[in-house]
Amino acid sequence: MRTTNASRLLAAGAALTALTLLSACGGGGQSHENEALASKAPLQPPQEKRQQMDVLPGMPPVQNPADLYAADRPGRFSPVVKDFPSRVYVPNTNSDTVDVIDPKTYKIIETIRVGRQPQHVVPSWDLKTLWVNNDLGNSLTPIDPKTGKAGKPVPVHDPYNLYFTPDGKYAVVMASMDRQLVFRDAHTMKVVKAVPVSCYGVNHADFSADGRYFIVSCEFSGELLKVDTAKMKVVAQQKLPYQGAMPQDVKISPDGKLYYIADMVAGGVWILNGDTFAKPTFLATGMGAHGLYISRDSRVMYVSNRGEGTISLFDFAQNRLTAKWRLPGGGSPDMGGVSSDGKVLWLSGRYNAEVYAIDTRDGKLLARIKVGKGPHGLAVYPQPGRYSLGHTGIFR
Repeated sequence: MRTTNASRLLAAGAALTALTLLSACGGGGQSHENEALASKAPLQPPQEKRQQMDVLPGMPPVQNPADLYAADRPGRFSPVVKDFPSRVYVPNTNSDTVDVIDPKTYKIIETIRVGRQPQHVVPSWDLKTLWVNNDLGNSLTPIDPKTGKAGKPVPVHDPYNLYFTPDGKYAVVMASMDRQLVFRDAHTMKVVKAVPVSCYGVNHADFSADGRYFIVSCEFSGELLKVDTAKMKVVAQQKLPYQGAMPQDVKISPDGKLYYIADMVAGGVWILNGDTFAKPTFLATGMGAHGLYISRDSRVMYVSNRGEGTISLFDFAQNRLTAKWRLPGGGSPDMGGVSSDGKVLWLSGRYNAEVYAIDTRDGKLLARIKVGKGPHGLAVYPQPGRYSLGHTGIFR
C-alpha cells in the first residue's frame, strides 16, 4: 500500500510539472497566436531537453513524455482530417444503426443502417476511416468521414471493440465471446495472430507510453491482462480485489505512469502501475463507473457513472476528485468523447435512447438528443492528434 501511494504522489507531481511546462510554452493554439502578435522578432524553437523514449519500433516518437496527450490540443489537426466535417457518430446497439449528429445544431442529419449490434465507432490508426464494430453481425462497416458514406462491410468475427497498435501495423479486435485478442492487418483486417485468453469478456484497453505493452480489461471475470505488443502475447494477469468486479474503460495518465480502469460494479476507478502490474488501489466515483475521457488540456479525466446519471471529474495534478456533475432528470451516461475544442463532453445514454452534450466548463447539459435504441460507443470526429489507438478515439 505504501509503495502504491508513493507512486500516486509521484504521478501527481509529474503531472503538475508537465502542466507547468505546457503553460510556459503556450500549450494552446490561441496562446501561440497572441505570442506571435506581440513580438516582431521571429519565434525561436524552445530549447528543451526532453528524455528520448525507447518506443516500439515503427511507432511515432513521443512528443512529450510528461504529457502523452500533448498532440491532442485544440486546433492541432492532422492534415489527413482537415477536410472532414465535424460530426458525432452514434452506434445504436439495439437498432442496428448509426445516427450522425451535427454538433452545431444538435440534430441528426443521417441514419446509417449497419450490421447487427454495432457497439463502437472506431477511428483507424491513419485517421482515414471510421470502423463500426458490428459485434453480432461479425463485420466491420467502414465509414468515410469526409463524405459520411458507409462502404462494404468487412467480415470480422466477434468485433466487440477495436484498437490499433502504436506502430500502425495491426488492428487488435477485442473478441469478447470468442475469448481472444485477434491481431489483424490494420488495413485489410486479415488475421495475423489470434491470442486465446483465459479471462472472460475482453473489452477495453490502452497502450503504455512507449507502446511496448497494453493493459486489457476483462469485464465478465473481473480481471486485467498485460499484453506484450510486439510478441502479441499475454505476459501477466490478475484478478481485481473486489467481489463481482466488472472492469470497463481503460486510460493511461498523461505522464504515462499509471492506468485508470473504470469498474461498473465496484462503482469507481482502479489505479494501476502498468510497469509493475502490482495490486491496484481503488477510488470510488459513482454507481456504474464506465467511460474515461481526458480533457484537452490534460488536466482532468471525466468519469461517466452510468448507474447514477453523473460524471465525476478527477484532477491529475491534485490526484483527487474535484467535482461531480449530475444530469438533470437522470440518464445513463456511457461512452463518448470530448469535442475537438474541448468545450463539450459527448456521451451516449445507453438505457435511455439518447445522447448528452455537456458543457465542460460547468457540467451544464447543453442538449439531450433522442437517438436509436441502445446507443453505445459514440465517436466525436475529427479530433486533434497524430494517430488513433482505437476505441471511440484515443489520440496521440
